Amino acid sequence: MSYSVFVDTALQLPAPDVEALIEGRVIAAMPRIFIEPGRSFALYPVDNSNMSLMKPKQMSLFPELGQLELPLVMLDKVSIKAWARCEFCQILNDAESLEALSRLTVWKTEGLQQTLLQRRYIFVTHLRVYLLPQPLEMPVQPSGNFVSLPKSLTVTDSTPVLSESIFAKRRQQLEKLEPPEYPELEELQSALVHLSTTNPKAKQLDEEIKMFLGWSEKSPTTRLDPDLGWIKAISQIGNSSDGHGFEKLVRKGFIKLGFGNSNSNPKASLNPESTGGAGGLDFYCETPYQVVGECKATKSETVADGTPAQLIKLGHKHLQEQYNCCIKIIMAAGQLNRHAHKTAIGNQMNVIRPETLQKLVELKAKHPGSVNLLDLKPCLQKEPFGEDADVKVNRYIERVWENLKVRSQIVQAVKQLCYSDSEFPTVVEIKVQYNAKFATDFKLTYQSVSDLTIELSSPLTGYLGRREKGNDAEGDRFYFLRDLLLDD
Repeated sequence: MSYSVFVDTALQLPAPDVEALIEGRVIAAMPRIFIEPGRSFALYPVDNSNMSLMKPKQMSLFPELGQLELPLVMLDKVSIKAWARCEFCQILNDAESLEALSRLTVWKTEGLQQTLLQRRYIFVTHLRVYLLPQPLEMPVQPSGNFVSLPKSLTVTDSTPVLSESIFAKRRQQLEKLEPPEYPELEELQSALVHLSTTNPKAKQLDEEIKMFLGWSEKSPTTRLDPDLGWIKAISQIGNSSDGHGFEKLVRKGFIKLGFGNSNSNPKASLNPESTGGAGGLDFYCETPYQVVGECKATKSETVADGTPAQLIKLGHKHLQEQYNCCIKIIMAAGQLNRHAHKTAIGNQMNVIRPETLQKLVELKAKHPGSVNLLDLKPCLQKEPFGEDADVKVNRYIERVWENLKVRSQIVQAVKQLCYSDSEFPTVVEIKVQYNAKFATDFKLTYQSVSDLTIELSSPLTGYLGRREKGNDAEGDRFYFLRDLLLDD
């Protein structure tokens, strides 16, 4: 439940530190005085006196010219964008602690050491930061510790920069000066800082890494795969008379799915810019397994026996003994006539519609790790063949969506637990929550939930975080990082 706080003062902090707090890159500040836990105040940015203390890798606000652009500090005004509550205040005065503090914050060890020479102690205040609904502008005040606000504010905790679970995790790290969990990812994020200002892909990766590390609660804007343009044309072109265009799209679709072919023979190729032409196979894949196929774009007419017969003839001609090892596919929009259907079934050919190929490739484009070609292989190898093969491929697609849905719901179960009483739920708690809230036809077992939570908390996925790694799975605790959004 949200609550209100009365705020009439502001803590003065260096502008780079305030920006880092607002962005969620750090949860600590170094005021000149000890601050009692529980005290609330606005965050007032002062001049750039802290620039020498900041790590170069963290100075994402610094453009290449070396000048700091600070919307927080203007010529004669200050823009106050957030308020904070002090949760804890540490006192540090030894070199070893400063080194550990540097690893967990935006401050350089050398800068901290210089600060300690100037002061007897370093006060490290843990701040839970909340955004104001509207920035408050006020005249620049002389540097000090606290300043009075021009008008008192009644603020709420409804817009925290970080969730309760992520803040608690980072507070524990800071309080105990534990080493960072993923130093390599932090280094990668550092390398992306300047590149992300001009490269959209670097910016996307930068946002995802910061969110996984707990430096950001804002999910990065989903960018649609640019290939979706031609992918969405597969069905339309397949149901037309443009046979050449359909063949190119089918080849591009198989490449998008992960198939490959290093064969330089244009008559047995997968190159969409060099289609087989007269006397050549419409598509041929070598890896991860052999697939050979024929395309038939049609507006309304049926598919004659010549189409499967052509695949048999050209397959033996260009692949010879390898043809028998191949999975055989006919991509056709129209229905097969009686003779073509019999030939396709007798020669174990999968007849797949353009709409089905489009669904499969769209699934791969939207959720890149979802389509496992080795899982698809037995589906294509077993009965039924002919036009009924389209049904089994659609069932495979439905199974993939169901698996994605379960993973999405596991993430939601953890999110619900984190935002209720259990900040870092165990696998047992997650299983109970999932089965109570989402299970319909079947309940998940302890082992399946354990496997899924570990998968979803991998740095390569980053939907969940793992706070503790016990001696066995029962000791693992997880927390929510980001939603797994599904778009049918």
